[in-house]
Amino acid sequence: MKISVITVCYNRAATIADTINSIASQSYADKEYIVVDGNSSDATMNIVRASSSISHFFSEPDKGIYDAMNKGIALATGDVIGILNADDFYMDDHVLSDVAKIFLDPNIDACYGDLLYVREANTDHAVRFWKSTNYKHGLFKSGWMPAHPTFFVRKNVYERLGNFDLNYKIAADFELLFRFIEKNKVNTKYLPKVLVKMRLGGTTNKNVSNIIWQNKEIITILRAYYADFSILKFVAKKLINRFLQFYYGYKFRIFGK
Repeated sequence: MKISVITVCYNRAATIADTINSIASQSYADKEYIVVDGNSSDATMNIVRASSSISHFFSEPDKGIYDAMNKGIALATGDVIGILNADDFYMDDHVLSDVAKIFLDPNIDACYGDLLYVREANTDHAVRFWKSTNYKHGLFKSGWMPAHPTFFVRKNVYERLGNFDLNYKIAADFELLFRFIEKNKVNTKYLPKVLVKMRLGGTTNKNVSNIIWQNKEIITILRAYYADFSILKFVAKKLINRFLQFYYGYKFRIFGK
């Protein structure tokens, strides 16, 4: 079973080497690594070209991060596809092996795990812990979603249900996961371990404006689907969840779990 991992990037010379190295060091052998660059003006592509672990790469202007992800999906030849951002890296060398074991069950369409937010300058310092859970119908109504960098899905699910919807500028990952899991009920498996470390300061969370914009898009998606959707309940549950992420992050920093 081949696993394709896609990284999209733009001017990520400061961090992309960590991403590349975390994939190169994976113990799972049957993997394909694709890098889609948005025509970076820094040294990103010098680092990419120097790596022998990248199966395919190209650099050209795009319409944004989700357009670049769609390009990577179109190029992928693996049975299973994961997407790892250029600020992120896998928690250990066995992530892809653990994921591959789950997909030995032909009834499983997708899997996901936990994500640890770390400081940009000190990736050993845990700040937030995105601890997920087994999926139950209706969870998306509260703003729940799997951490997208931990999400792996069979390529035939993309072929059947479509790629990222470019009508959503900052919440297309939420919309895709919602479409796959809630609307079309693909079979998922939760792997209760940290799969990915993410540096704080990504596109979605880099400023208040982006956070507000993202939540507006999410609310639009949810209101169109749930007749009983409540914005007040959504906001309250999101705030509680965010508090718990910082609490779990503190526990992880102190106790390592």
